[in-house]
Amino acid sequence: MIRFILIIILFVLSLVNYFPVPSQSTWYAGIAVPEFPWIFMLVSLALFIWSWYSLKLRKFSLIISAVTFVILTSPIVRAYNVGSNLDKELENAYGLKDSEVKGFHQDKPFSFLQMFTGNGAKDIPYKTYTFAKPDGVDLQLNFTHSALPGVRPCLVVVHGGSWKQGNFHEIEHENTYFANVGYQVATISYRLAPKYPSPAQQEDLHSAFKWLRAHATELKIDTTNFVMLGRSAGASIVLTMAYTGHENGVKGVAGFYGAIALPWSYKNPDNPWIMDSKKVERDFLGGTPEEVPERYNAESALFHVNSQSPPTFLAHGINDAHVWHVQSVALKRELDKNKVKNYLLTIPWGTHGFEYNLNGPAGQLSMYSLCRFFQSVTEQKRQKKI
Repeated sequence: MIRFILIIILFVLSLVNYFPVPSQSTWYAGIAVPEFPWIFMLVSLALFIWSWYSLKLRKFSLIISAVTFVILTSPIVRAYNVGSNLDKELENAYGLKDSEVKGFHQDKPFSFLQMFTGNGAKDIPYKTYTFAKPDGVDLQLNFTHSALPGVRPCLVVVHGGSWKQGNFHEIEHENTYFANVGYQVATISYRLAPKYPSPAQQEDLHSAFKWLRAHATELKIDTTNFVMLGRSAGASIVLTMAYTGHENGVKGVAGFYGAIALPWSYKNPDNPWIMDSKKVERDFLGGTPEEVPERYNAESALFHVNSQSPPTFLAHGINDAHVWHVQSVALKRELDKNKVKNYLLTIPWGTHGFEYNLNGPAGQLSMYSLCRFFQSVTEQKRQKKI
């Protein structure tokens, strides 16, 4: 009976490869199952072998185990499918040929072997600095120096967390990855809602840029070559900043699964078992769309796109239950309308936070794409490959 229960549990878990998670408590499974597939495949195989040598419910157990194993392989199969023409699609979007990509990078969009060997990025320690103290709040950033010498482009990373939580230590291995590529990487903190509603977050990002420019000489930052990366709420923050044009030297912006049309989000809320998204927006913006429409519009990146907007990279999962994939589709449509260079990487099995494991199927596709996007807008030249 224990064996059969385990088989059923694993089968149910495998379904996150095709359906959004039903609750916040199952969200981590939505990341782990598709992005560490080989672990769950081994468990499925072990249960299949166990069932082979058992008598009770043998046939049914073997069938369910086999079906589960096939479902668990789907992120790998689909990663190869998504990556099959990714180099050409990125070239068409940004004008950088795959053969022109230099330095530390993935040669392929997805490699089965890399799930086990890793991406080869070397650990690089970071330093923590305080960049501002608005209202007595210590705002800090982690700065990871480029693995390459000299003055380098700077990647500014903004964390997610529904504008009310999260911190600048999220996915630190991604910062190390891009430092290996050749970027100075600054991951920043910002004041959180509801105590500090909009526009505090935009103000804090401005303060971070001001501090980085003031310390550009000692940190060896090329202040004409900034790129920004944000996840979830962080994506909303950086995309809005990029499209309102308030920071010089920003050559490109990358947003992962961000809410970019907040009035629409309020009218189309999340599954309440996932998140009370209406409350999240009220806390962030200080009221409803009817009460503070100007704030909803000001913080909606979609409404600020114009022909002068910087090149953009977007990534979003079909199975995202926190921020609907359709929002990134709408932003891409608006960027296309304004003839802004852009690309939307859609992860068919992806949930919120799908790139957590940089060596998982979605993580590899993301890093492959980001490296090419960032190089296309900063015109970097590199020396080392993975």
